[in-house]
Amino acid sequence: MPAPPSFGRGPGRGGRGGGRGGRGGGRGRGGGRGFDDGPPSEVFEIGEFQHGSEGDMVCKVSMEPAKVPYFNAPIYLKNIKKIGKVDEVFGPINTVMFTVKPDAGITTKGWEKGDKVFIGGDKLLPLSRGRF
Repeated sequence: MPAPPSFGRGPGRGGRGGGRGGRGGGRGRGGGRGFDDGPPSEVFEIGEFQHGSEGDMVCKVSMEPAKVPYFNAPIYLKNIKKIGKVDEVFGPINTVMFTVKPDAGITTKGWEKGDKVFIGGDKLLPLSRGRF
């Protein structure tokens, strides 16, 4: 015996939500993520260049009290020219290091140990908040 007709839902839709699955498609969530906010109005010294490694810049945090940069945070020169993004954060608590993945056209050649790198103040975490 065939199943009784499903009045009001139309053919082939089945169940609640019209058979579309999921929970509403997720429209309107997470706005503002994934794009560059532009340069900050003010930058702070976050660290010093140590050496290049496989195309990345290895830097040591010089900020006191020590703070840790967000992953993917933009890194700048003093004149607020963007040079790359934070790729990794590593090292012991008393000597935090990070790598910068340089933007296109930026290389580690020409950098000397001790050259300063800068970051926007909104892209820093206190060392006590990190689990690295």
